[in-house]
Amino acid sequence: MAVDYATLKKGGFMRQKQKNNFSLRLRVVGGNLTAKQLAKIAQVSEKYGDGHVHLTSRQSVEIPFIKLDDIDEVKAALAEGDVSPGVCGPRVRTITACQGEAICPSGCIDTYKLAKELDERYFARELPHKFKFGITGCQNNCLKAEENDLGIKGALKVKWKKDSCIQCGVCLKACRTQALSLEDGRIDLEEGKCNFCGRCVKACPADAWDVTSGYIVSFGGIFGNNISKGEAIIPFIDDHDKLMSVCDAAISFFNENALAGERFKFTIDRVGKDKFEQRILEAYNNG
Repeated sequence: MAVDYATLKKGGFMRQKQKNNFSLRLRVVGGNLTAKQLAKIAQVSEKYGDGHVHLTSRQSVEIPFIKLDDIDEVKAALAEGDVSPGVCGPRVRTITACQGEAICPSGCIDTYKLAKELDERYFARELPHKFKFGITGCQNNCLKAEENDLGIKGALKVKWKKDSCIQCGVCLKACRTQALSLEDGRIDLEEGKCNFCGRCVKACPADAWDVTSGYIVSFGGIFGNNISKGEAIIPFIDDHDKLMSVCDAAISFFNENALAGERFKFTIDRVGKDKFEQRILEAYNNG
């Protein structure tokens, strides 16, 4: 009986150089696994693999040396621990994320919540080629958002509150872009220099800033045989629904225009950046 390797790969089973052996990529959302899931992964690796797992560059886990004849048993065993296979090939891949504001003091958004939402919305969607999302919580950019086809970076837009300010100057020291200045008892923000990092807010001892949480979205990142940094079109998105509309528009544009085997960046270049930007701006304004 012929083996359908394409279907196996679609379901996360990647052929190894060793005949009839597969490395199984697991579905991991935002880099988080429970203790129950980890225990089951270890158990399956011991019983059906060679006792080790591989942590991928995109926060997933792979169990190598799974035998062809054991694939159904492996899937059933993993399901007992709430673990499911991931995907490979031309579709939306694992949604990666840093720990975000829930844990990290620098975080500006709830990255894991957003990763779960994007996973439910897009994971494994069939496309002309692979498509990667990456979410990072702040300008420290631990997840390197611009490396992804669509990167999302947490951001804070700030507005000074005169009546609350004690003019201690801590915010000026915290700002890494020299966007703030203090003169005659007034804090001035040069918006063109502000990168929405929120360090001024986090450093302020007097709650002297009004804050709007939002997102910086970049498109067309690729770091493989070709390297290109993703670029933002809208400086700051402060509405969750607009963010989703922009993500929908990007995925649809890629699906409608990409050639088979063509990454998102090259689709944008071939079809035209102006046309893509128009599509994103329409989604944003109507979202």
